[in-house]
Amino acid sequence: MPLKIPTEYVDARTTGIHWPGEPVSFTEFAAARHSLHDGPFTPPFMVLRRAAVRANIAALADFCARRGVLLAPHGKTTMAPALFRQQLEAGAWGMTAATPSQVRAYRSFGVERILLANELVDRRLAAWIASKPCTFVCLVDSRAGVDLLAGTGIQVLIDVGYPGGRTGVRSVEEAASLASYAAGRVRVAGISGYEGGIADAEEVICYLKTLREAAQAVAPYAEDEFIISAGGSIWFDLVADHLAGEAQLIIRSGAYVSHDHGYYQRLTPFQRLTAHGPIHAALELWAPVLSVPEPGVAYALMGKREAPYDIDLPVSLDHPGLKVRAVNDHHAQLDVPSGITLTPGDLLRFGVSHPCTAFDKWRTLLVADEDDAVVDLIRTYF
Repeated sequence: MPLKIPTEYVDARTTGIHWPGEPVSFTEFAAARHSLHDGPFTPPFMVLRRAAVRANIAALADFCARRGVLLAPHGKTTMAPALFRQQLEAGAWGMTAATPSQVRAYRSFGVERILLANELVDRRLAAWIASKPCTFVCLVDSRAGVDLLAGTGIQVLIDVGYPGGRTGVRSVEEAASLASYAAGRVRVAGISGYEGGIADAEEVICYLKTLREAAQAVAPYAEDEFIISAGGSIWFDLVADHLAGEAQLIIRSGAYVSHDHGYYQRLTPFQRLTAHGPIHAALELWAPVLSVPEPGVAYALMGKREAPYDIDLPVSLDHPGLKVRAVNDHHAQLDVPSGITLTPGDLLRFGVSHPCTAFDKWRTLLVADEDDAVVDLIRTYF
């Protein structure tokens, strides 16, 4: 069943677009192919490059098809059903969610397979999900978590972590014990893990070995086709190398859809996967120069409300020597080297780092083609 994309409108409240007249639909606005340079736009605004998104979605779809693994992209990266649709049309098995609210949103869009990569501890929502005709699976790592879901018929994956890590039981023995307890109370479907918090490849491989052992220990308690789920956006190649073939493997990468100019540019597996990809940074933040108060310093209309800053600060795409020194709520302090002249009103482009904290700052993103024409608008639902 095709996804249900809500009909949205451009009006005076739409960030980044100057539209004081009567509202027009996203479809009608996009059909006009307004230029980013002289169209009805008021910076700052976030641009999503259409060609890069399409290439990125195709690259991971190709990787999964060649490796024989399933993909449930983590939708919390974008919370954009228009992008979900592209990912599903490219062959994704379903979508991954992080919170119950996201699950509700996914169901409203018509997503039919949802992996909640978290525990579901809301009994009321569990009953609501169980009443809906969709494929749903979530994680458990405790008997209390199992008891909250008992009798709902919900499928669960035993969450297997590691000492000092995030959630999950801490040993193979605990995984087997919990699976034994869960059997008959819920539907044990497999195991899940998350390796994204591990910085070293050898440590990741060691953890994946633990997941294999846990899968073997939990398998006797499974009622359905056995599932292993792991694989964020940094080590999914190792996950496929070491877990594919053990059971039905579902990876959960999300950041690949837009990639970035920082964190994932440094760490993406596509740096190692020379037979696949490459993928491309698709997000650009366009912001005007506000002030040049002293030599070597300028301020742009871009700050914590517009750009992610939790890992890296934005980087200039127009002037390699220009550096973002600091950000306030709506100001970015720029170090301006000699040889670069900036004037208030100049429009600058910046690349961002960490898409998961970029999309959530924008309700509307402008989708642009290679000629800088806006060919679509993307609405997010955080």
